[in-house]
Amino acid sequence: MRRRVAVTGVGLVSPLGVGTAENWRALMEGESGIGPITRFDVAEYPCRIAGEVKGFDPRNYVDKKDVKKSDLFIHYALAATRFAVDDSGLVIDERNSERVGVIIGSGMGGLPLIETMHKILTEKGPNRVSPFFIPALIVNMAAGQVSIHYGARGPNTSPATACTTGLHAVGDAFRVIQMGDADAMIAGGAEAVIGPLALAGFCAMRALSTRNDDPAHASRPWDADRDGFVMSEGAGIVVLEELESARRRGAPIYAEMIGYGMSADAYHLSAPHPEGDGAVRCMRAAIEDADIAREDIGYINAHGTSTPLGDLSEVHAVKRLFGDHAYKLAVSSTKSQTGHLLGAAGGLETGLLALAIHHQVLPATMNLDHPGEGCDLDFVPHHPRPARLDYGITNSFGFGGTNATVVMKRYSGD
Repeated sequence: MRRRVAVTGVGLVSPLGVGTAENWRALMEGESGIGPITRFDVAEYPCRIAGEVKGFDPRNYVDKKDVKKSDLFIHYALAATRFAVDDSGLVIDERNSERVGVIIGSGMGGLPLIETMHKILTEKGPNRVSPFFIPALIVNMAAGQVSIHYGARGPNTSPATACTTGLHAVGDAFRVIQMGDADAMIAGGAEAVIGPLALAGFCAMRALSTRNDDPAHASRPWDADRDGFVMSEGAGIVVLEELESARRRGAPIYAEMIGYGMSADAYHLSAPHPEGDGAVRCMRAAIEDADIAREDIGYINAHGTSTPLGDLSEVHAVKRLFGDHAYKLAVSSTKSQTGHLLGAAGGLETGLLALAIHHQVLPATMNLDHPGEGCDLDFVPHHPRPARLDYGITNSFGFGGTNATVVMKRYSGD
């Protein structure tokens, strides 16, 4: 028999703020985390905006002597984990350390550090490259550092599945608890690649918005004037626990996680299937795994990146899967305020879905002034909306055609 899984802690670091409460406040008040890039000269780039995390001091979360030994994405992961673990009240000690695991992924790991060290190599020679270079940048070091810091000795892995990374991490952690391999998991994603090389690469693909004169309105999912996504950074971490264990210790329960689905488009390296084939199968698998009817779903926290092709593909998928019910449920994209955190997006949006269910409110899709052709669902435009929210899903889709969906339900104490 599969064990039940609760979300007992949420930790968020994003362009909206540092800390879960600040993220939720900014989300509900319609604030944007997007602004001009400040870290390097962007004069020659067609895109000059991003979602930078502001006011973050890694020394508040990492020992001062260790800050230079790890990349920024690891700092974000450690900070978000602290928020999540403190929120959950989970204590990890000798009694339970082997039953607590960590799954935290990253899409690109320490890419800016690679740029920095390559410059040092070419200008000053190999003897000047830091001995901490490799362990500071590889993807699994976020999970590794978290496990070391908290003494979590259970399952420890790190997916790297592009923009689906964070949600794969959460879904995999859900499975680990369901199947009895751990009683609690720290899971999510972290990303910090706002730098010259990543920006140049995405610009070369023409994937980014170039609304440089109006950054707060650049991320506009499903709007007719959407022109690409906005690259952002941060971390989203949740604490998942076996439900009975969480109940026994009186943990806060934001929502119950009940389903997980995955699929592949098998279509194109970077473009989604035009009719959302992979997304349909992914959402269907998650809902079937949850053992509920499609009509039970009341809200979708969509992938919704603000790209012309991706947004429409997801709309097609929702219509194909849900039929007439597609026009009765709500669909919104919190990326309209946060931008796209790439490998951290799924972790962030898992946390936001859990909070939405807990607070019984639908986050808005900001900047949706003129819905594009075919974009005719209830996208909760401009303002959050109170709602009875019993079941919701969150989607993440990544380059390579890799997809994930997680289903949550309102916890009623049964």
